Amino acid sequence: MKHLSGLDATFLHTETPETPMHVGGLHLLELPADYKGDYYEDVQAHIASRMHLSEIFTRKLALMPFELSNPVWVEDEDVDLDYHVRRVTLPRPGTLRQLEQYVGRLHSTLMDRSRPLWEFYVIDGLQGGKVAMYSKVHHAGIDGQAGSAFAQAIMDLEPHPEPVKAPRQKARRNNRYQLGVAELAGAALSNTLQQYMKLVKTFPDMARAVQSLIVPQPRSEGTSLWQQPKNLNLLGPRTPLNVAITNQRAYAVRSIPLAEVKQAGKKLGASLNDVVMGICAGALRRYLADHGKLPKKPMTAAIPVTLRAPGDTSSNNQVSMTVMTLATDVADPIERIARIRESSTAAKNLMGNIKAAIPTDFPSFGAPWLMSGLASMYGRSRLADRLPPVANVVISNVPGAQAALYFAGAKLLTYYPVSIPAHGMALNMTVQSYNGSLDFGLIACRRAVPDVDVIADYLLVEHREILARVKALEPAQAADAAKPAPQSQPVEVVAVAKPKARKTPARKAAPAKAAAPRKTPARRGAAAAATR
Repeated sequence: MKHLSGLDATFLHTETPETPMHVGGLHLLELPADYKGDYYEDVQAHIASRMHLSEIFTRKLALMPFELSNPVWVEDEDVDLDYHVRRVTLPRPGTLRQLEQYVGRLHSTLMDRSRPLWEFYVIDGLQGGKVAMYSKVHHAGIDGQAGSAFAQAIMDLEPHPEPVKAPRQKARRNNRYQLGVAELAGAALSNTLQQYMKLVKTFPDMARAVQSLIVPQPRSEGTSLWQQPKNLNLLGPRTPLNVAITNQRAYAVRSIPLAEVKQAGKKLGASLNDVVMGICAGALRRYLADHGKLPKKPMTAAIPVTLRAPGDTSSNNQVSMTVMTLATDVADPIERIARIRESSTAAKNLMGNIKAAIPTDFPSFGAPWLMSGLASMYGRSRLADRLPPVANVVISNVPGAQAALYFAGAKLLTYYPVSIPAHGMALNMTVQSYNGSLDFGLIACRRAVPDVDVIADYLLVEHREILARVKALEPAQAADAAKPAPQSQPVEVVAVAKPKARKTPARKAAPAKAAAPRKTPARRGAAAAATR
């Protein structure tokens, strides 16, 4: 068995019918030109040959007695591929909008916790003869970075790779469906003690993090004592996005060339993520302005931040969250990106100070029923309709492969993410970079944002606006670059010669040291040169 960390289990305990806690992806696939087989059958065979490469495929939950502690992962020795890999055929004409709507419905349903928490859907009937694959995996076992590692287990860099070596046969556990009560209770007690020990060990890091927040830090322009930007409010303004949500989902996807966004960032002195945030902010600004709901105060975004060490590909969650401004009160897109860049820098500085002190595992005795009860009460009471939001929207940018990938012999054309909206943040905007493209996936509560495709269209409009503004700035930037760099006027250093003796009586001659009076220009020039 393998214990879930406190953070992993949080995604289980806070899950309700209105807020399913699984993430996924939508891929458009191009089959080989001469393909004559059954792609669904090929996908099943492909997954069957790769299941041993990732524990996500074969592990399932074992609940603790009376749910007094977090569940554990145990191995499922009888995975039903007919259940986990399914076939869907879209009705004619098989448009992208139909595909988006169907994926929204698939993403709204809870997963069966008695089975391994993953599902794949092979979708055919699309226009142009393409196929699609929608996948969903519970967030309790995977975050954005772990998802990239999971994809590497099933994706290839060529359509016909070398066969994967078969796994070694394991001894079966006498066909036990679940572990015994005594075994689970003992494991829960042991794990709780270990969690307390881990928490105690993090106290020094926590103390240093608190000190870094309390002790005055050097201020940079636009930042306060705690290195937060001046234009970032502690709470976001109320918008139609900040309401209690239902389990129904609306989904939309769009793609933007990665090179264009990088080029814009380079011209503006901003990062790729800053420009992505600016595009999202502009789209939200346009959408809310259409409905007369654009707030006067700047909207804020909750941004996931990875805590994962480089090279760590473990299938768990190592992520935290920070809040940044979207500067939606600024009409000019270039100025808006500058404000976002300022906020991003401050947020990175803050996270750098406290990152090591953020725990991902913490004591869990009594957590399942307590957290589940609070999550259910929060949703049913509709407090999100009345409380000011901590952030208005979730925006996440996940780096991905920059080479073409293949799945069961078909080429991946897109890598659209599908993520999680929540009470108080009815819209999640996640972008994944893949093979020269930025693929946006927007998932929202259908009641709060029924026209999420309009926001998706505004992403493209805002991107074109930023490119046009950057192009308009180029002549001015080129003119500035062509100007000679201002140079300081050279200071002529004049040697002070010893004055010649006048033909006067010796008794009236001035001493040599008095020959350089303080008012002479030469002496002032020499002093300035020495100072410089």
